[in-house]
Amino acid sequence: MMSETRFETSAADRWFEHYRPGDAYRFGPIEVTEQEIIAFARRYDPQSFHIDPQAAAAGPHGCVIASGWMTASLMMRLLVDGFLPSRAGLAAPGCDELRWLHPVRPGDRLWLRVTILSARVSRSKPDRGIVSFRMEGENQDGTAVYGAIATGIFLRNPDPG
Repeated sequence: MMSETRFETSAADRWFEHYRPGDAYRFGPIEVTEQEIIAFARRYDPQSFHIDPQAAAAGPHGCVIASGWMTASLMMRLLVDGFLPSRAGLAAPGCDELRWLHPVRPGDRLWLRVTILSARVSRSKPDRGIVSFRMEGENQDGTAVYGAIATGIFLRNPDPG
């Protein structure tokens, strides 16, 4: 298991320079309730196994399960709360290899591990850098539930002294 790093600064004081390839972070947990699963799915992904406990009980999962989009949203919440810089974050040009690996059920407690894959200064705009990172979500049993590779654009520290 890879060792985990802690940020030396708060999100407000974090810049591109604080994101070093190989560093790994873990955030969470965030708990998932049946009520939240159903409410999210009614609005965004109204399939019976997300919104109807009786129908879902007779299905392959035995209960309602979270929409993959809800799982991604929960992981995004943990990413914003723990990993992203609040002042230096500019944009996210995309996400690759998005995967929902295992159903998320009511009562699950989810964690997010973020590993920095690369960090480079932008060639066209040297006041910022581009950070690529792997996100891995897991439940309380250590079962992988989510995976993605994302890219963020962060400002460089204007006063590195």
